[in-house]
Amino acid sequence: MPLFGLRYDLRCAPFDDTTSAQLAAAALEQCEWADRLGFATVTLSEHHGSPDGYLPSPLVFGAAIAARTKNLRLLIAALIAPLHDPVRLAEDLATLDVVSGGRIIPVVSGGYVESEFATFGKKLSDRAEIMEGIIPFLERAWSGEPFEHRGVTVRVMPRPVQQPRPPIFMGGASKAAARRAARHADHFIPTVPELFALYREERIALGKPDPGELPKTTGNFLYVAKDPDAAWEKIAPYAMHEMNAYGKWMADSGTTGPYRPVSDPDACRATGQYPVMTPDELIATAREMGPMDAIMLHPLMGGMDPALAWESLSLVENEVLPALR
Repeated sequence: MPLFGLRYDLRCAPFDDTTSAQLAAAALEQCEWADRLGFATVTLSEHHGSPDGYLPSPLVFGAAIAARTKNLRLLIAALIAPLHDPVRLAEDLATLDVVSGGRIIPVVSGGYVESEFATFGKKLSDRAEIMEGIIPFLERAWSGEPFEHRGVTVRVMPRPVQQPRPPIFMGGASKAAARRAARHADHFIPTVPELFALYREERIALGKPDPGELPKTTGNFLYVAKDPDAAWEKIAPYAMHEMNAYGKWMADSGTTGPYRPVSDPDACRATGQYPVMTPDELIATAREMGPMDAIMLHPLMGGMDPALAWESLSLVENEVLPALR
């Protein structure tokens, strides 16, 4: 059976009156639900200054999830490393690993939204240098030993629970990011699957273990419904909001990715980013996947009404999972 996971960014829909507080409360409840059912991961994303309230503090929210769960791994994807002070980042990640009992997996990325960098007094042009050094810095910081940083001696304590350190993944949308991940990271999560082949080639050329093929996934969103067409009518406005918000960021920055601006629900559905499956269709799909492949549920996608999200999750619990176990 493939791994099941959740994802949250907590963005609100501009046409819906569901608040950030309501979305956060629903997400915590859903994480407890998923933990009880044996889900493997919850993924938390980061952006700043978005008018829809996109989650800016995944580590803070990750601590709340850690307090409500026992086994879910906390995948922080992506953590925009250039926007963080590296010492504080090392401290916060170590603390979250302690709080969660050793369950964090940071996925560091360079970011791509120029306005976010301006907010923090940073420059996009500095990304490559920062990303080249961030994993070696975290490795050094998590040793617990004093070391030199910017001309002063620093020490990061407490050490993470995971030893010698938590796994560190990298995310990226370019060939340079794939090569950088091969040099430094434990795994690479590309915005488009074609980049993984380059990452794999680079790792092998460096004499590192072959990571194998990119695990299969169902994408960043999946909804389960008895009547997919009727369900799509309900979720389409939320999908349009997410698709266009990400699409604008990517178009403005020239970033390669799965999102692009769309003008109507049919065009949004045609991208394939928002599959709606019946329980039987998901069961059949899951049976063709391996134990390291992943089914990702994004229950509150685009600020989706929690009640609508629970309709899908209930089918996963009552029809899909029993058939797979």
